[in-house]
Order: sequence, then C-alpha cells, then structure tokens
Amino acid sequence: MSKPASPAPVSSNTEAEVPCCPPMAQQRIDSATAVNLSAAFKALGDPVRLQLMSMIASAPDGEICVCDLTPAFDVSGSTISHHLKTLREAGLVDAERRASWVYYRPRQDMLRRLATLLT
Repeated sequence: MSKPASPAPVSSNTEAEVPCCPPMAQQRIDSATAVNLSAAFKALGDPVRLQLMSMIASAPDGEICVCDLTPAFDVSGSTISHHLKTLREAGLVDAERRASWVYYRPRQDMLRRLATLLT
C-alpha cells in the first residue's frame, strides 16, 4: 500500500506530555500517575488488545494499517475498531488517517513509562 505525502493526523504524539516514573521496586508512585498508567494496563488486559498492541509495536515500518490488523483476528472489523479506540484512549497508540485507511503506531513515551515502572 502506498502512503500519500501529506496525511491528516487523527491524534497527535506528545512524548513530552508526562514525565516518566521510577520503578515500583524503588519508589511508590503517586495517585495521579497510578490513575494514568492503570488505564494503559487495563487496556492491555484484553487478549485481543494485547495482540493488537504487539502487532503495532513490532510493525517493521513503525506503523501498521488497520487493513493489515483486521484479518489477523476471528472477530468483526467493528470489534477491532473498538479495541483500537480503547488503545488510543489509553494513550498507547496514535492513529493517522490516510485516504480510507487508518495507520497505527505505538506511543513510545507510554511504552517506556510502563516498562520503566515494571523494571
């Protein structure tokens, strides 16, 4: 699939938005951080969303089209759309519409925060 030169973003990537937190084993996290990160962990608590996140994060070009995600599952396209919306709302992925397709890429800042917390 070809990529047009000037895509219109669906959401923005704001890596400097929230600072990272220390590992749980080193320091207790504050309640605001816990609320923020718990939404991401909750989103990843569903097996389909966890697989979607894995496919998005491991995409060779750093992003993947919804057209490549949907056929990988035995659920409807609308169910996949719901799961992708949940991942977006949790701050785990960004989406960009290009013509009739939406491309997803991981929010590296959030993945780093989750990884750091668990390290």
